[in-house]
Amino acid sequence: MNNTKTKRYIVLGILFLLPVTFLLFLYPATHNYTPIDIVNENVMDLQQFSSDTGEDILLKNHITVLGFLGAKPMDNYLAASNLKELVYDKFKGFKKFQIVMVVPKGTEVETERLKTEISSYEDTRFWHFVYGSPQDVQAVFNSLKSNTPLDSDMATKAVFIIDKDLNQRGRIDDRKDNEKARNKPVYGLNSYDCILVDDIQNKMSEDMRILFTEYRQKRKGDFNSEIRRANDINIQDEKK
Repeated sequence: MNNTKTKRYIVLGILFLLPVTFLLFLYPATHNYTPIDIVNENVMDLQQFSSDTGEDILLKNHITVLGFLGAKPMDNYLAASNLKELVYDKFKGFKKFQIVMVVPKGTEVETERLKTEISSYEDTRFWHFVYGSPQDVQAVFNSLKSNTPLDSDMATKAVFIIDKDLNQRGRIDDRKDNEKARNKPVYGLNSYDCILVDDIQNKMSEDMRILFTEYRQKRKGDFNSEIRRANDINIQDEKK
């Protein structure tokens, strides 16, 4: 009988200690994480644009996912739907988070149709559409660091993370561990392809989570990590 009780206490002790031990391992990681890099600075804000709600929608002081739907927004329904389900629904409760889709003026009717398609009567208060001239759309895009240009309809499947200080966030070194082990050339990640579910569900979601952690720790006064900036990229470019 005593052996039975002893075994029971051992099992209960293990069941209690395992979660505690796991949390202790996690604790240092949450305070010593690596912030996502600043890959570009001085992104152009949206003062020249009007919004679907009539409000002034700006990037400054927000954590923004910025996209470009072009002159035929419904052609990019899949990209918008992936973004809604895999990013917006996950982060819409976070402070100062927003998704902003830039579209040329004259697309209001089709944009409204797209908005209806992806909303499904859910809360989309933090998802905005802003309208501007083709020149203004191009100017905002030109202020970003992108590996590909806008297409002929002024659209792209790529979306960009912009922080509260108008910095574009991403990864200076996006190599996998096995690529680093083989000393493969460094390549970065400046944007996230909304058609590639793995790109959005894993890379972008993880980077967004890290960025929210950074700002939360800044509010608490716990943030003391160095953020790699765009000039690091320039140094790497010169080495190639």
